[in-house]
Amino acid sequence: MRSSSARAAVLCAAVLGLVAVASPAYADGAGSPAWSVAPSAGEGTRPAKDGRPSFYAEGAPGAVLHDTVAVTNPAPRPRTVSLRGADAGGGGSGGWIRFAERRVEVPPRTRAEVPFTVTVPPGAVPGDHPGTIVASAGGRTERVRLHLRVEGPTLAALTIEHVKVSEADKGGRRITYELVNRGNTVLAPKLAVHAEGVFGTLVDRPARTLPVELLPGRRVSLTEPWPDAPALDAASVRLTVTAPGGARDSATASARFVPWGAVAGGGAGLLVVAGGAFHLVRGRRRDPEVPELAGGQGQEPYTGRELAEAGRGRGEKR
Repeated sequence: MRSSSARAAVLCAAVLGLVAVASPAYADGAGSPAWSVAPSAGEGTRPAKDGRPSFYAEGAPGAVLHDTVAVTNPAPRPRTVSLRGADAGGGGSGGWIRFAERRVEVPPRTRAEVPFTVTVPPGAVPGDHPGTIVASAGGRTERVRLHLRVEGPTLAALTIEHVKVSEADKGGRRITYELVNRGNTVLAPKLAVHAEGVFGTLVDRPARTLPVELLPGRRVSLTEPWPDAPALDAASVRLTVTAPGGARDSATASARFVPWGAVAGGGAGLLVVAGGAFHLVRGRRRDPEVPELAGGQGQEPYTGRELAEAGRGRGEKR
């Protein structure tokens, strides 16, 4: 973005010859090619050769930054497009965006370029404050990302928390965990997975970039599949996460793998064996050759003296 204050509120429309394409997109169901919104070519502090995919701005607290958004209407009739700013990560930067006009009527086969400003509050915290430019027309909404960095000290920091190994819905296991951006910059984290079992290494996955953009202060819950987890083992799982700027953290979890179906079947067998042994013992206790501790029906229990005599034999004299 350029910080020249001379471009405060100028709306210019440039009539352009549009190149026909083989398969145009139709957005409103009426046979009209889709309108589009994008950063204006050649604007900003980091212009791209073939057009910028997003806006980038950087300034100190209190700065007023300038740029231009282009709205293209390839249809044969006019199109009115509404513009507004929005937060991308709860940092409040959406409210810092002001357009020269919030509703712009784009003539047929024309591109309208709409200037806008980003006013950084004097007390803005240094670091990344991502925002979005939102364009709406004909029941359709398009967004263009605004990467805004406030000058000052930056810190890349993240933590990995609540690591847990559990059963997956479709078999196997899964590793669930949470990532938290503890710094003030947007992070593109990488994750490495390592698991050791009783008999050696079970998993050794090198670091790979995760499909997530972690904004400052944001917490996300993620899942790592483990389809080939062992059926019987005890494992120690370690997750290591890194990100550009020196951010790094690791966390571990323990897991035990037991084939409960086999254990349940073995337990049933043990019950059968135990039941047979119990009946055998009861049968032996009822053997007439073995004296019982209690007499039959109507008889008194043996006394200690009688038990002693029985042990010496009935024919033995004291």
